[in-house]
Amino acid sequence: MYTFTEALRSALQAIRAHKLRSFLTTLGIIIGVMAVVTVVSLIQGFSQSISSQFAGFGTDSLTISSYLPFKEQLQGKTAYITPDDMLAIQHSIPGISGVTPLLNLGRFGSSVQYKGVTSSSQVQGVTQGYADVFSQYPDSGRFITPADDLTHRRVAVIGQTVIDNLHLPASPLGQYFQIGGQWFEIVGVLHKQGSILGQDQDNNVLIPYGTAHSLMGGAKKEDINIELKVNDTKLMDETAARIGQLLRRQHNLKTGQDDDFKVQTASQFTDSFKSILNTLTVVLGSIVGVSLLVGGIGIMNIMLVSVTERTREIGILKSLGARRSDILIQFLLEAVALSMLGGIIGLLLGYGLGSLIVHAVPAFHGAEVPLWAALVSIGFSTCIGVIFGIAPAAKAASLDPIDALRYE
Repeated sequence: MYTFTEALRSALQAIRAHKLRSFLTTLGIIIGVMAVVTVVSLIQGFSQSISSQFAGFGTDSLTISSYLPFKEQLQGKTAYITPDDMLAIQHSIPGISGVTPLLNLGRFGSSVQYKGVTSSSQVQGVTQGYADVFSQYPDSGRFITPADDLTHRRVAVIGQTVIDNLHLPASPLGQYFQIGGQWFEIVGVLHKQGSILGQDQDNNVLIPYGTAHSLMGGAKKEDINIELKVNDTKLMDETAARIGQLLRRQHNLKTGQDDDFKVQTASQFTDSFKSILNTLTVVLGSIVGVSLLVGGIGIMNIMLVSVTERTREIGILKSLGARRSDILIQFLLEAVALSMLGGIIGLLLGYGLGSLIVHAVPAFHGAEVPLWAALVSIGFSTCIGVIFGIAPAAKAASLDPIDALRYE
């Protein structure tokens, strides 16, 4: 213990004697650890933000949409979820409620206009069940009714952002505005929802599904999404499996053929994003971690220089009885101390930089440095010091005392 303490004291004294050189040596480690900590904390914060946003979707809803692998899309294949599929689900699957189609009007309905003011919004055709599935109810006015859907009424329920963008009156009920050049009456204003994945949920315009269908030309085959609520969450997986089997029959898929649709829960959406973000954390962490290796090479280089500069000192120590292991430990501890010092400074800077970004960018609110990221950063920087410090330390320990004393 005494030998170790003396070796550590000597290593720290050597670092203090060359402050500027020591700082420049650890700069690579500082930058590497700072980058790793910042990236990990921001991605983890983004993951938490997504989880909290998707929590509003509820755990009792299912989303059914068409799906084809990109390879099959290139081959010209198409996939559809149709109103017939929705009717089959309503009539054949027990334990569900609030079933609604989602028909996106796309380019046709993206332009909304009021008294010469034009803006872009997401316009969707829905039914009364939409409000129950997404728990989105009007703060004022009413929601879409079955009568609106059956008679293709030109009515709309809008979000708060639409009011702001079009400079509508604070209470816009009864006002008329245009969607794709067609006049609609505002009958309801939705409760404010906020943003999900950077998409403003209050920039939505909801119109009756029947009206949207007629505006699209009444095409016989159109691709829709289906949203529904499962009455018993314990039967969520069973219900999703039944829907999958029903849709395979509806789409005449044979045994061995892949599904051309997806049945997903809100938790599956969240898990998918978390999986992507975890992979992104590893990839980006590995990329920025390369700078740690660069920093390690810098430490090895400066330690080799230090060994050359202190050759006579090593000769004197050996002549006074210092063992090979004593010299090895002294120089190895110096390399580890340099690396750990860089790791600690980098951790503090990374935490500070992450905090600044979190306050500047709302999407990263909730970001924090996970304990495992801090421990891995410090541990990895220590290992860098050991790995890249062994060669210089071994060189110093293997010097012949007579030759070292003669060195000029």
